[in-house]
Amino acid sequence: MWWKQAVRPRIAIARQVRVAGGGLVATLVAVNLLLGVLPVVFVVATSRLVGRIPAAVSTGTGTPAWDVFLWPFLVAAVAFVGQQALAPVQVALGELMKRRVDGWVHGRIMAAALRRTDLGAMEDPDALDALGDASRRLAGNWETPGMACAGLVALIGRYVRLLGLCVVVATVAGWPAAAALGAATMLLRHANRAGLRRYSQVWDDVTGLVRRGGYLRDLAMSDGAAKEVRVYGLTRWIADRYERAYRSWLTPIWAARRKVYILPYLACTLVALAAAVVVLLLVARRGADGDISVTSLALGLQATVAALTLAAYYPESDGPTQFGMLAAEALRRFEQAADTAPAGPAGPVQPVPTGPATVRFEGVSFRYPGSARPVLDRLDLELPAGTCTGVVGVNGAGKTTLVKMLARLHEPSTGTVRFGGTDIRAMPVPEWRRQLSVVFQDFIRYELSVADNVAFGAVHAPRDPDSVRRVLDRVGLLSEFERLPQGVDTPLHRAYPGGTDLSGGQWQRVAIARCLYGLAAGARILVMDEPTAALDVRAEAGFFTQFTELTRGATVLLISHRFSSIRHADRIVVLDGGQVAEQGGHDELVAAGGRYAELFELQAERFAEEVRHD
Repeated sequence: MWWKQAVRPRIAIARQVRVAGGGLVATLVAVNLLLGVLPVVFVVATSRLVGRIPAAVSTGTGTPAWDVFLWPFLVAAVAFVGQQALAPVQVALGELMKRRVDGWVHGRIMAAALRRTDLGAMEDPDALDALGDASRRLAGNWETPGMACAGLVALIGRYVRLLGLCVVVATVAGWPAAAALGAATMLLRHANRAGLRRYSQVWDDVTGLVRRGGYLRDLAMSDGAAKEVRVYGLTRWIADRYERAYRSWLTPIWAARRKVYILPYLACTLVALAAAVVVLLLVARRGADGDISVTSLALGLQATVAALTLAAYYPESDGPTQFGMLAAEALRRFEQAADTAPAGPAGPVQPVPTGPATVRFEGVSFRYPGSARPVLDRLDLELPAGTCTGVVGVNGAGKTTLVKMLARLHEPSTGTVRFGGTDIRAMPVPEWRRQLSVVFQDFIRYELSVADNVAFGAVHAPRDPDSVRRVLDRVGLLSEFERLPQGVDTPLHRAYPGGTDLSGGQWQRVAIARCLYGLAAGARILVMDEPTAALDVRAEAGFFTQFTELTRGATVLLISHRFSSIRHADRIVVLDGGQVAEQGGHDELVAAGGRYAELFELQAERFAEEVRHD
């Protein structure tokens, strides 16, 4: 237990120190060694200075006694000035080490978050908690791995000083006294560190409560929630809940601090104090008996008191070395989740088939981790090359999961997705995804320029400004952006100079333009998940008027709750329970009187009712 809690974390920190670079580490170690030795030199020099004062004063300047007096004075002065000069150097080098190590950890966080080509770790609640914990600790500049590394190196100076002072005491009062002094100091250090370790365990227990309070705080301060919070009168409710959440984790923290620090630390303090008193009495007794000179008496007393001050809390080391590696530990947990990738099919890598090719889902099943119910259950589905296949179904039928399967954001639990007869898992993921251009239902609104938002549809290809303008024109946005001072280079957020905000419908059209840009850059499969959900009726009708022309030659997968949109598909598939329940053309399915007809009638009745009321 002691090894796991006290030693193993220090080894982990020591391994990370090398990230800062050998030159910096060696320099910082040397500075800390000097800062450990110089105080001992100062104690020895000032003690000798005290012992030589009587002779120097009685004989006056210019005498041998005065010259002997000056040397320890000069040594003490150099030691003192050296400490003052090196202290800011230690801080500066420690900060440099912190920044280098934390920068390296930041890079690991980014790499781990983006490493996997699927969504496995990014949809795992435990993995996301670990990733969020690591990033918050670094972003909040709490005790970080870099601070832990700098703090570990700083301990060198502290313990070199303690060792030197114990040696000094040994020369005055003997090794037993020195050993007792060292043991007393380290006992108090142990009490400090043991309290911190137990305290950190309490922090681990309340992490979820802290996160809850953070969510409520962000809710109160975010611009996205500001309107609804005020309209519904939630301001007082959020403030009250935040206070409760804050106290829910602070109360056990307070209780733990009292339990950890009062009685255990008091017991260690009493034991250490008894040992320190014994050492001081030994030194004083030898001085009173005349066994040691005034110089040695002053030396022993100074060294004892100075050693006892090293039993205190080290702000530059104790907190950072105890808590600083929590971010690295959280990152390690996320990396373990991110490195657990699903196995692909055995066999060599296959090239992406060229020419027209049909997509086939063959017996595909998939369930999310922790769920007993499969979202897709032995699904058999065909997307013929060059045609538009519409997919409808109630919420939870598996429509969005179908898109994730096709994009290889998830791999089937069983079954295979084939393109032109080849298992898509045998193809390199980047090569396969270049065949796709996707409008996700929850598309991203990048706080970048219009051109960037569109050109992200084909980052593998050189940017084509003419194509950017062409697809914007096709979705009816080019003229609107051309009226702005920066045109298509306008940032899409008012927080940036010259930036602008867009309506939900305009953002939807930007996402469609991004998808069309990818199609123009060579994508062969167009996936559109609720592509017109934020468009009004007129804009939706305008889009589908030119839909056939826009998607000519592509294999299209169109998902929508709107039957006015889905009826444009060449073939419509109804998903129910993760399986194909019906398929055919719009008129054919309506005439069949099945699930599709039922859903269509419900939507048509609602629309007719709205028209009558208008």
